[in-house]
Parts: sequence; C-alpha cells; structure tokens
Amino acid sequence: MIYLLIVSLLWAFSFGLIKGQLTNLDPIFVAFARLVIALLVFMPFFRWKKFKAQWPLLLIGAVQFGLMYIFYIYSYQWLKSFQVALFTIFTPLYVTLLEDLLRKKFHALHLGAALLSILGTGIILWTEIDSRQIVVGFLFVQASNLCFALGQILYRKKRLKSNGIKEEAQIFAALYLGAALITGLAALCSVPWQTIVLTKNQIWTLIYLGILASGFGFFLWNYGALKVNAGTLAVFNNLKIPLAIGVSLLIFGEKTNIVRLLAGGTLVGMALWINEKFSYKLKS
Repeated sequence: MIYLLIVSLLWAFSFGLIKGQLTNLDPIFVAFARLVIALLVFMPFFRWKKFKAQWPLLLIGAVQFGLMYIFYIYSYQWLKSFQVALFTIFTPLYVTLLEDLLRKKFHALHLGAALLSILGTGIILWTEIDSRQIVVGFLFVQASNLCFALGQILYRKKRLKSNGIKEEAQIFAALYLGAALITGLAALCSVPWQTIVLTKNQIWTLIYLGILASGFGFFLWNYGALKVNAGTLAVFNNLKIPLAIGVSLLIFGEKTNIVRLLAGGTLVGMALWINEKFSYKLKS
C-alpha cells in the first residue's frame, strides 16, 4: 500500500501543471513526449532477446498509458482542471467491475468501497457545471478512466505474482515501449510539428511529468497494485484527488472549501479502512 500512497502524493502536483503549462500544446504531442521520456528512463532494462514474447505487455502499455493519456489530455481542451479531476472519480468503479468481470466473481465489499470513495471525492469537487462542452470533455475523461482501469487489471492478472523490483522494471520497459509506439503513431498522423515551440517552463514540465509522474509514478503504481486487493486499488485511484487539493492549499496557496475537503477526505479514508478491515476478516 505504501507504493500507492507515494504515487498518489507524486501525482497530486500534476493537475495544475498540465492545465497551467501545456494546454496550448497539441495533446497527442504532450502524451507522446512524456511517454518517450518515461521510456528512455526504463529502456536500459528492456529484454531484447524476449521481444517477440512481450507483445501482450506492449498492448497493455498502449492501452493503460498511451490511449489513456491521449484521451486524458484531450479532455483539457473542453474542461477546466477541476472538472477533469472531478470526472476521474469514476475510475474506482471501473477497476472493481473489470476485476469482477475478468475473474467472474462479484465482490460487494470492493464495489461498496469504490462507491464510497466516489461519494467522498464528489463532495470535495462538485460545483455547478453549465457548459455545453461538458459532455464532450466528460466522454474523453471516461474513455481515459476505462483505459487506465483496464490496464491496471490486465497487469494484475498477468503479473499477480511479482518477482521483485528488477523484474518489474524489465517488464515496464515493454509497457512504455507499447505506450510510446501508439502515441508516436498518433503523433505522426496528426501533430502539426512545424508549430511546436516549447518554452523553458514547458520543457521542465514535460521532464517532470515524463520522469517522475509517468516514469517512476506508473512503475510504482502498477507494482503497488500487485500488493493489494482490487477494493484497495480502486480507492487509491481516488485518493490522489483530496491529496492534490491539499497540496494546492498548503504549498501553492490556492483556496478551497475546507469543510468539503475534510468531509470528502474522511469518506475516502473510511472507504480504504472498511475495505482493508473487512477484506482481512474475509480472508481469516
């Protein structure tokens, strides 16, 4: 669980950076750039001798990171950053339902924990929404959520018995290669490369997102996903939201509704506690 918590704290800085620095850039270029940077970090671990056997991992990476990022960053063209954060709260529901679907076994406890975490984050983020563009942005975020949830579950299914950090690093090189290939293909077809001009702040933002938020962040997230049950994984998919708001409040001096933050954060924490407590009892 500690790995998921570390990554949740790391990702707490990402929402504002993307909205503040990168929305004037082509979304597919942004997705491709940060995934290429992540790939470069892990490429020394890639097992070239087993390239043919790693196609499933390439496909998982293409879905969980490649398609997810394309949909996610496109959503910022229609939504404000808080709206993007709001609409990501449904990811836990997809995680639990996909896990149950693949295992052909329903877990009411995991679903209940996911729904409680959605309620908690909804309390924190909900505000009046009246934009006509909201539906388009909402659909892009849900497509992103589905890709990220499916990738997590497929990775868990394939790698439920972890062989240690070194083995996971080798596998992650294949995941990032698949993600870079799918976003690279999309970028080759659609990005107006002649118009891409990066400022110094944008370069540093892409480096941060590529190395830390994407590279090490997703690596530790998927590794941590192997150590917990689907209910805990689902709740942690939303824990980053109250943490992100807390970071904005304490570090960046932004304003927020403290009462809603505390109430919603408490519900998310309760969801995690209930799932952990009763999952343990069910195993006992």
